[in-house]
Amino acid sequence: MKCSKSVASWMVGTSLNKGNRMAVRKRFIAGAVCPACQAKDSMAMWRENNVDIVECVKCGHQMREADKEAREHVRKDEQVIGIFHPD
Repeated sequence: MKCSKSVASWMVGTSLNKGNRMAVRKRFIAGAVCPACQAKDSMAMWRENNVDIVECVKCGHQMREADKEAREHVRKDEQVIGIFHPD
């Protein structure tokens, strides 16, 4: 049986969110490789509080999209306006 890529990446699992006991739908990402353990087809993705979370089901390595955006924008928006030197 041949599956399209969208069907293969749509495989869904559920888990309980500890904070509010809501079911969270997890989608597996077809062909994805974990950057930590190099396992293929082990990456699950879900969304919590408008943050995309990707986790390896083999080793538990997590990536969050909000973390990536924060690292990119922190230094662009900051400026040093002066340095205080007490005498």
